Amino acid sequence: MFNLPRAYWLLFFGTLINRIGGFVVPFLTLYLTNQRSIPVSQAGLVVSLFGAGSFLAQLVGGELTDRFGRKPVLSISFLVTPVFVILLGFAQNIWVIAVCTFLVGVFTDLHRPAVSAAIADIVPAEDRPRAYGYVYWAINLGAAIAPVLAGLIAAYSYLYLFLGDGLTTLLFGLLVLFGFRESRPAEAAHHAAHTSPIERMQQLKRAPILLWFSFITLFFGIIYMQGNITLPLDMQSHGLGPDKYGLAIAVNGILIVLLTIPISNLAVKWPRFETITIAVIFTALGFGFTAFADTYWLFAASVAIWTIGEIAATSVAPSIIADLAPVELRGLYQGIFGSAWGLSFFIGPILGSWVYQTFGANTLWAGCFFLGLILSGSYFVLGRFAKSQARLPA
Repeated sequence: MFNLPRAYWLLFFGTLINRIGGFVVPFLTLYLTNQRSIPVSQAGLVVSLFGAGSFLAQLVGGELTDRFGRKPVLSISFLVTPVFVILLGFAQNIWVIAVCTFLVGVFTDLHRPAVSAAIADIVPAEDRPRAYGYVYWAINLGAAIAPVLAGLIAAYSYLYLFLGDGLTTLLFGLLVLFGFRESRPAEAAHHAAHTSPIERMQQLKRAPILLWFSFITLFFGIIYMQGNITLPLDMQSHGLGPDKYGLAIAVNGILIVLLTIPISNLAVKWPRFETITIAVIFTALGFGFTAFADTYWLFAASVAIWTIGEIAATSVAPSIIADLAPVELRGLYQGIFGSAWGLSFFIGPILGSWVYQTFGANTLWAGCFFLGLILSGSYFVLGRFAKSQARLPA
């Protein structure tokens, strides 16, 4: 487990610190509806602006990562984000809240392509499923702790959620600033210096597998986002408040903490696309089961089911992108893939809250189930094509 480079472990522990304080996004819908008295549909639109910012950040961050290096992008992301997180906590006017939410999305996720590209730089290909899996483990060790803490803090004061989130992000920024050495390969720097952004984007025409994979992932992300957006609203409609939602979603983090490392170690030997195909089936089953939940324990069970799928998918998906990416386009490829998640953060809250408010929770969860089955088949078909083109290991 520990035979990975020192620079990798700095990113790992920085991620852990940051995520332990990841209070704001999971509770933003409840904050807007309860503390700022914003209607559910408008709250969903405001939260979706985080996704719009994330979408933009992934594309821009991927290009900046290749053009200027990993460390500058990481530093900007982690040192600027706390400013807008804290401003969001103090904002009263809905337009100020909306702008701050968008900017938090931009600067929070600007770092993601840089982290993924840095891991591809410093970790050999055969170890990448482990490396990406361990980072995801760190994210969710924090996620196992953060919702419980956030639920307790929110019951006292929502403002402290924003202050704590900003502080832990700042700590990660200081770790990068003083402890991380640039990892961008020389050929990537040379390529970036001699090609324009337009020329680099045109190279994506020769990467249909990347584009289709990212497109499918967009819809997977829309399903996954309902765990942050409509799940707390559905639980609230059953008389279960923020503290119970915090405990339910903590099941996700706890299972990931327990299972991600062993699954990531095994995933090194698993075929990539077959793994993600089965993973999405679990995701569909978990969100579909939510339609039958009316107690805390049933909601927690639904979270447990889709968490199994999440663990397997997140261990192999970034590795697929790293396998596909030329050295000089690692940041851009990870940015394109990440932008699918960012766009899902934009569409998911709008679509999910609209379906929830217009047709009800059961229709929403049934839609997640059937869409998940379609996505599972799509990943499988794409995997067959990828292997026929000899673009991925078997």
